[in-house]
Amino acid sequence: MASYAPRRLSSQADRDAAGTQVACLLVAAYDLWTLGYADQALDSAHEGLRLAHELAHPFTLVVGLHAMAVLHWFRREVQAAHELTETMLARAKEQGFPDLVAAGTALRGWTLAMQGQAEAGIAQGRQVLTSQHNTSAHRWFNPLLLVEIYRVGGQAGEGLRLLAEALAVVDTTGVRHIEAELYRLQGELLLAQSADNHAAAETCLSQALTLARRQQARAWELRAAMSLSRLWQQQDKQEDARQLLAAVYDWFTEGFETADLQEARALLEALAS
Repeated sequence: MASYAPRRLSSQADRDAAGTQVACLLVAAYDLWTLGYADQALDSAHEGLRLAHELAHPFTLVVGLHAMAVLHWFRREVQAAHELTETMLARAKEQGFPDLVAAGTALRGWTLAMQGQAEAGIAQGRQVLTSQHNTSAHRWFNPLLLVEIYRVGGQAGEGLRLLAEALAVVDTTGVRHIEAELYRLQGELLLAQSADNHAAAETCLSQALTLARRQQARAWELRAAMSLSRLWQQQDKQEDARQLLAAVYDWFTEGFETADLQEARALLEALAS
C-alpha cells in the first residue's frame, strides 16, 4: 500500500497497480477487524471500494463489493450486508463471474436467516456448498455462514455435523484464521442441542478463547469471552464471568457502535448487578 502512487489510470500498468492496491486495502480490512480495530477496518474497506469504483474494472468492483459485504457480516450489520450482497450478486451475474455468484449467494443466505427467513437461508447455503463454484477462495467462510444459519434456524445437529467437517479441513490444511470462531460456534450449538452438554461446550469455548488469544484475534476473543461468560452466568459464577469479559472488553478502543461490543457492554452490566 505504501508503494502505490495514485495516477490518472491512463495505462494498463496504472490500472494493474490500482487493482493491487484495492486487494491490499480489502485484505487489510479483514486483518484489522480480526485484530480488534473495527472502525479502521471499515475505513480501509471503504477506501478499497472507492478505488475499485474509480478503476471501473468489473471484476475488481465485484470483489470489492463482496469484501465490503463480508466485513458487514463480521460486524453483524444485517441490512448493510444485505444491500451490498444484492448489488454484488446482480453485477456478478451480469458479468458472468460464477465463483462470486456462489460467494454472494452464501452471504444472501445469512442475511435471509438474520431477517427471519431461516429455511430460505439454509437452502441458499446448501446450494453453495454443493456447487462446483464453492472454490478454495471462498470455502473458508461458506461453512461458517451456513453454521450460523443452522444455529438461527434451530438445527443444531446439522450445524455440528458441518462444524466437524470444517474443523477437519482446518487440521488438514493448517489454515486457522477462523478456527477460534468454529470452536465457539461448536460450543454454542452443543448448548443449544442439549442442557446436558455443558461440560463439552465449556471445553469448546475455552479452546476458542485460547486460540483467539494465541493469534491476538481480539474480535474472535471477544465473542468467545461473551459465550463463556454467559455459560458461567448460568452456572452462578457471576464474578468469574464478569472478570473474564471485562478484561477483554477493556482492551478495545474503537468499534463501540458494533453489535459485539454493545452486547458485551450489556452483558457486563447484567453481570455487575
